[in-house]
Amino acid sequence: MPPASGRQQDGSTLYPVPDYPHPASAGRAANMRANRRTDTKPELALRRALHRLGYRYRKDYRLDLDGGRRVRPDIAFTARKVAIFVDGCFWHACPEHGSKPRNNEWYWGPKLVRNVERDRANDAALILAGWSVVRLWEHVPLEDAIATSVTALGPTRPD
Repeated sequence: MPPASGRQQDGSTLYPVPDYPHPASAGRAANMRANRRTDTKPELALRRALHRLGYRYRKDYRLDLDGGRRVRPDIAFTARKVAIFVDGCFWHACPEHGSKPRNNEWYWGPKLVRNVERDRANDAALILAGWSVVRLWEHVPLEDAIATSVTALGPTRPD
């Protein structure tokens, strides 16, 4: 535990950082930096389509659930209590398209497992709070994603 002053014994203010894998190349580092947490292409396409159909939503909206759990659905319909997630195949370990990294497997293997465990815990917490959860893989065709979302949402409300 660092002293109350925030300084280490050697006088620095830096704290030890756990092991973190170094990228295999500058190209790989640039590729990983370019990965977005929100506003991915499949998510944007779904949001645009739902908006065109008359649905209104919140994007990347933080939900503070009972028990202190915080969840950020990609698309949240707060009045209808529907949370939609557009999951990337790599980050959420898609059984069909998810790939296992060959470099730094000691880091990525457990991280991807934790991502999936977090997804399941978030789903359970949302359901317990009365929300409907829709999870879509990024590779699902847009028409199928729209149909699944609309089914969960029900008809649009008249203006």
